[in-house]
Amino acid sequence: MSGRPLDVLEESLEESVTVHLKDGEEFTGVLTGYDQHMNIVLEGEDTIIIRGDNVVTIKP
Repeated sequence: MSGRPLDVLEESLEESVTVHLKDGEEFTGVLTGYDQHMNIVLEGEDTIIIRGDNVVTIKP
């Protein structure tokens, strides 16, 4: 995967990803949505919405 960040997110839709946040927290789930601000929606045991300005990395 390479390219612009939103292109990478598009390629990762409906796949399992791990998201690392600025405060050290880590979430793993299926990426089900995102927007132009890189706010993301993860589905797992619960639905999690993460603000894009808190995200450090997203790994497939």
